Amino acid sequence: MPRPKNKDELIFLSNENFDKLFLLINSFDEKQKKNTYIFDNNRDKNIRDILVHLHHWHLMMLQWHHIGMQGEKAPMPAEGYTWKTVPELNKTIWKKYQETNYDEAVKLINSSFKEVQKAINTHNNEELFEKKRYKWTGTTSMGSYFISATSSHYDWAMKLLKKYKKSIKEA
Repeated sequence: MPRPKNKDELIFLSNENFDKLFLLINSFDEKQKKNTYIFDNNRDKNIRDILVHLHHWHLMMLQWHHIGMQGEKAPMPAEGYTWKTVPELNKTIWKKYQETNYDEAVKLINSSFKEVQKAINTHNNEELFEKKRYKWTGTTSMGSYFISATSSHYDWAMKLLKKYKKSIKEA
């Protein structure tokens, strides 16, 4: 499906890609789910790392949304970081969750996914997809931020996991 252009497509694709992500994850056996594997980004070393990365970006999206809907602008992407320093932010996120186990990571992402879906559902089409509607979204739409934090980010994760799956078959 192409990039969502309305609320129904956003909800559909975010849910579909989330489900596909977990279908892929669940195709790994228990050992493979927890094995160390260096992904292409030289940061994530196992499936847990990918899940907590997605979870933390959900949390940031929820914070942007919460603050933005109060008429203010949250520090984006996070306090002390710019869009140019996202690699450093992602490394900080990675470090934060190193004591989190795989099972807890699954719980975290499932919980934050539900919260993001609730946030999406509080808005209508125009609120989500009208560009420049909110000060906090700048020149783009709120929907673009939700797409980036959900369906597009799940696509990124699935690409990494498919390479991991292929490497296991070749080994």
